[in-house]
Amino acid sequence: MSPENLPVLKAAGRAVRHDSAEPNDRDARRQGRDDAPRSSATPFLGRPRIAALDVVRGFALCGILLANIQPIANAGKVVIAAGSSADPEWDWVGLLVPQRFFPIFSVLFGIGFSLLLGSAAGRAPRPRLILLRRLLVLLGVGLVHHVLLWQGDILTVYAIVGLVVLLPSTWLPRWAVAGLAVVLIPPSLLLTGGSFSLVPGLFLLGSALVRYGVADRIERSTRVPAVLGLVLAAGAAPALWWQTGDLSGQDTARAMAVAGLLVAGVYVCALLVLLRTRVRPALETVFAPLGRMALTNYLTATVLVLAVSRFLDAPPDEWSVPTVFLIAGAILAAQWVWSTLWLRRYRQGPLEWLWRWATWARRPPLRRAAGQ
Repeated sequence: MSPENLPVLKAAGRAVRHDSAEPNDRDARRQGRDDAPRSSATPFLGRPRIAALDVVRGFALCGILLANIQPIANAGKVVIAAGSSADPEWDWVGLLVPQRFFPIFSVLFGIGFSLLLGSAAGRAPRPRLILLRRLLVLLGVGLVHHVLLWQGDILTVYAIVGLVVLLPSTWLPRWAVAGLAVVLIPPSLLLTGGSFSLVPGLFLLGSALVRYGVADRIERSTRVPAVLGLVLAAGAAPALWWQTGDLSGQDTARAMAVAGLLVAGVYVCALLVLLRTRVRPALETVFAPLGRMALTNYLTATVLVLAVSRFLDAPPDEWSVPTVFLIAGAILAAQWVWSTLWLRRYRQGPLEWLWRWATWARRPPLRRAAGQ
């Protein structure tokens, strides 16, 4: 393992201690050498979860469902955009929802990828093989979801970009990963209008946040997210004004992409600030269970939306704002109850558990031990 991966290994080292190792062994691992002896500990006792990431992920999951309800319900027909109705009620929804949440999920995917690589580096002789299996399984799940349920599935895109961009980037120094993110994001916004073309840059941004230690410090500051959020809000204001202008074609896509990315950043910064206040327990209670079972909830939401749509006479592109919000609220409420009850007895969601089993090629424990 090359020295460039040292920041990733340091991040993992905070969660997994090798107290039984000899001093020379620990030094070798800190240097990221391939000859460093691996821990014999089970690979499933990994680093502690970062609560803020679960909250942000759960929040993003809610927004993604809200944005995807109409497109999912229109499965099998011409794909429509969320809120495509001429109803003026959708104007304000267009400022807050479309393309505001998938950038958050994309950055989180890059963060999770690098955190797992750091953990795997301390527990397996070939950590990148573990990540390769994880991405291939995700590709299979995404293809099944795409073919059988909804053509707008993003898991396939995530898996392919992960294989082509994220996995090779693990051999690069962290400054190169951060630089590539900076280079890739602006052109995808202004030249292609964002959407899926943003994913590679956002993945690399998330990876860079881990390798520079930002992910580990995400809950330690109020001032940084507050200042960053104000800067992003100052940029989002003209972007939203641009979006509401008389635009057409590619200009509309560019305005939506730029505003979406900036508003997404404001959302995340606002959550991080709120997590440093007295409302933190409420935020964790509401969003963390959804975020911890994000894969299970994302896929089951498709099934639930398709089921609900069969009971509505109006076509999806004619649904009103209250109808869409009611459907989203009902599904999220059911998923929250299910996730909360499930996680009281089990360590992970059912699909997350199966994904982890395939990732490590070893069955992980599912049921919580007594007292956990």
